[in-house]
Amino acid sequence: MLRGIVLDYAGVLTDVDGTRLLDVLDTARDQGVRTALLSNAAGGGAVRRRLAGWFDALVFSGEVGVAKPAEEVFRLTADRLAVPVSACVMVDDSAVNVAGAVAAGMVGVHHTSVADTLSELGALFPGIVSENA
Repeated sequence: MLRGIVLDYAGVLTDVDGTRLLDVLDTARDQGVRTALLSNAAGGGAVRRRLAGWFDALVFSGEVGVAKPAEEVFRLTADRLAVPVSACVMVDDSAVNVAGAVAAGMVGVHHTSVADTLSELGALFPGIVSENA
């Protein structure tokens, strides 16, 4: 059973209408799904302050010393969520990063558009994507 959603920042949440994904995270968290932001950025700064309310964990490669697509950073993120890596879904706009997540044991979603990602998340987590999302 899937119990964690991990989102990339640049390219996913910064996509046009990317904030629609935050509404889905609210619903997912209400249903007990844990959420994480995983970014290859040096540090959180303003992003951490702006987005902390939607995530149970925020992981920045510059702070943890390992970057996507290394399998270790996906396992570290799952550990911070207290969810098995196999119960997590990683959403990233980089196919290489998605492949790294899959190699680590996560389900991978290659983000190409908000609509497609919402559709994928809706299939993986029934009930978290509303008609208005």
